Amino acid sequence: MGVPSTPASNAIIYLTYGAFLVVGCYIAWRLRHQSKTEWLSSNRTQKGVPLALNFIASALGSGILFTYPEIATIAGVQGLLVYALASALPLLIFGALGPIIRKKCPEGFVLTEWTRQRYGTVAGLFLSICTLITMFLYMVAELSAMQQIVNLLTGLKGLPVVIVECAVTTAYTSLGGFKVSFLTDSIQGIMVLGLIILGVIAVGVETDIDRSLIDKSGFLKPSLLGWQLIYILPVAILTNDFFLSGFWMRTFASRTDKDLWIGVSLATVGVLIILTLLGVTGLLAVWSGALEIGDEDNGSLSFFLLLGQLPAWVVGVVLVMTVSLSTAAFDSFQSAMISTGSNDFFRNKLNIWYIRACVVALIFPVVVVALRSPDILQIFLISDLVSAAVVPCLVIGLSEKFYWYRGFDFVVGGLGGIFTIFLFGLVYYDGDANLASKLLILENGLYSNDWSAFGAFVAAPFGGLLWAFGACGLRIAFLFVWAKVKGHRFDALDRPIPRMTTRPGAFDEHDQEIDAVLEQSVEAGTKGKFF
Repeated sequence: MGVPSTPASNAIIYLTYGAFLVVGCYIAWRLRHQSKTEWLSSNRTQKGVPLALNFIASALGSGILFTYPEIATIAGVQGLLVYALASALPLLIFGALGPIIRKKCPEGFVLTEWTRQRYGTVAGLFLSICTLITMFLYMVAELSAMQQIVNLLTGLKGLPVVIVECAVTTAYTSLGGFKVSFLTDSIQGIMVLGLIILGVIAVGVETDIDRSLIDKSGFLKPSLLGWQLIYILPVAILTNDFFLSGFWMRTFASRTDKDLWIGVSLATVGVLIILTLLGVTGLLAVWSGALEIGDEDNGSLSFFLLLGQLPAWVVGVVLVMTVSLSTAAFDSFQSAMISTGSNDFFRNKLNIWYIRACVVALIFPVVVVALRSPDILQIFLISDLVSAAVVPCLVIGLSEKFYWYRGFDFVVGGLGGIFTIFLFGLVYYDGDANLASKLLILENGLYSNDWSAFGAFVAAPFGGLLWAFGACGLRIAFLFVWAKVKGHRFDALDRPIPRMTTRPGAFDEHDQEIDAVLEQSVEAGTKGKFF
């Protein structure tokens, strides 16, 4: 393998980090006079093209060098195309739902704020916990992937690289907040696009294909797993994107709805092309003989096995691309986690220096967990199952027709969807509770040669909806009986008066005054809120 020398590898890695540190800190210094609200968000300030670069940078991470080539070696061209399309097309949902949510919650900047406004505090905190855990897992996966990639490409230990990455992103993110993350992501997005083009040209020129292996591999034929993934992956990735606050912060940051549509449309095309090209390296690794046919255990390493046949300068380009991908993704998660936590748990009343301290404190548990080098795909799958259960129950509230749907129904539905996976496992595994519990974390993986994973992703959303509407029916029935017993007016099906909003950063400042006005303005017993 054309591995760069140790000094060259160190120079490539740390000079790239150094460049990002200088640029990030310079931008943060230029933004030193911004308010706390501006530090947390940048509502209605960004145009379409910068948004597109940000969505691209946020949607990609170093983990894609493992997952997309791997699916190509397992499910062939069919699986790869499904995975790439399922990853790219969900970005369009932010263009479709973003304007609706911004209209309903103009002063928010994350989905959890709309959830709190629509369903109440408990439901908002429930979604916030799901969101924060998901982003924490993504941060762990990013660092875990980064240290593995450095070791595979250069032979160096990944720990120092991970520590430096955390130090760099923490430095400029704690100083500049969301806006510096947005601007650095734009720069990193441009770099990644250029490096991808250069890398593809290099692979195309330098790789020798054994044509006899093309038919023998069977990658051009459809498979049972490939057909299953047509359902599994769109459900998993689409719902999981709802948990990524970085996407919602960029949605709220769009200057107009038109800019938002331009951003997500360009990003969808860019992400689709990038992921497809990366996934093709899995096919090329087998067709060039770098990976044996049927060696699924090493499928996640196919990209790196292919690089082993290429010159050292190509590895150097990939190193810069990897550092850019990882840094862009990681600082986005940092910014999104802190902004979400500040909004949901402290109602944006924390002093800016406490918020900056939280950025620093967050790093330590992430690094500790990442050093255990967990299975990257396993992390994503756990998060995907939870989101598949919760999100369908959440989005019901976007429709005015379901005004009678409440936060209690949403929370019960989300938890019920997760429990339904266990119930499905009991049926599927003939009452074996141990195997059913393992299905909750998809211990056998997504690419098992049975219907367990498919069944889990069917049980989660449909089971969740059944629990949600069941809880809704029981709640309304209870309130009806209670009203009759107490002689009160039955008001569970009354249309609520929309909740008044306040300025950003002071969401609850006048809640008691608002409630008093609403109580005086409606008939006794009529609900003035959505919860």
